[in-house]
Amino acid sequence: MEPMTIVPSLSSPIVIAHRGASGERPEHTIAAYQLAIAQGSDVIEPDLVPTSDGVLVARHENEISETTDVADHPEFADRRTTKTIDGKELTGWFTEDFTLAELKTLRAKERLPLMRPGNRDYDGTETIPTFDEVISLAKKHGVGIYPETKHPTYFASIGKGTDAPLVEALRRAGWDSADAPVFIQSFEVANLKRLKGMTSVRLIQLVDGKGGPADGAAPSYAAMMTPAGLNAVAGYAWGIGPNKAMLWDGSAPTRLVSDAHAAGLRVHPWTYRAENYFLPAPYRQGINPRGHGDLTAEISAALRLGIDGFFTDFPATGVKVRDQARGVK
Repeated sequence: MEPMTIVPSLSSPIVIAHRGASGERPEHTIAAYQLAIAQGSDVIEPDLVPTSDGVLVARHENEISETTDVADHPEFADRRTTKTIDGKELTGWFTEDFTLAELKTLRAKERLPLMRPGNRDYDGTETIPTFDEVISLAKKHGVGIYPETKHPTYFASIGKGTDAPLVEALRRAGWDSADAPVFIQSFEVANLKRLKGMTSVRLIQLVDGKGGPADGAAPSYAAMMTPAGLNAVAGYAWGIGPNKAMLWDGSAPTRLVSDAHAAGLRVHPWTYRAENYFLPAPYRQGINPRGHGDLTAEISAALRLGIDGFFTDFPATGVKVRDQARGVK
């Protein structure tokens, strides 16, 4: 198989299993991470939130009604509450109101049951993993990890800061160098700058096509992605994680990859998913929103731009396309 023609990347492209193989198993479960590893992922991604006793666990959000069976536990009915997090009012159950022992009595469930009904077969079979458990799994299988610090300013404001326990866990694992198989990511800025002074592992600035960091450290993500903004980001981060839509202006590529590379930053866009609902119109197949379209073509197009890696819910497809780009048979 001949490799596709691609713009040179700064680093050999890596496949990042977004919340594990979350297209095929409930996200942020050991089962999802194990499948991602079996499918050849280079890196597995745990989003991190704290418990009331200060343990970091893998959940996409600290509000857990969509990803666990907490609502079915009458003993926790009085924990349901309303909070304002990063300016948004949310009602539900929050990890910071539970001890680790209490969270371990819950079971994970599929967050997108209508989109991924097959994943419901695994509802109730997995517990919430701790960050230490994810690290142990990664070390056992020789893959990297890509932890995201969720809502760091909010958690610091309630005395549950996540930066220090994250760095401490990595140090216990022997991962505190620029060549460690670790990338720490955040949509905020101030905590990445703090982390730069706390650890030598690689840091990734997440950005979206709209809005700005919740800590108010920049007026907008758009301002951060100008050439001048990217040079500033390069002062504390190793790379950026942009929304995949930011790579394109219609069918034409934007300058984001080339501008980021010019600043010395790697580019890891998110998130490549197979369902038509998540695919740009040219890659959809049929009209069923949960039907699978041409994810291979979408990833291939991004690789041709010279990206240095990508997040995907379907690592098997991502690995196959990445290997084709490398000319691996």
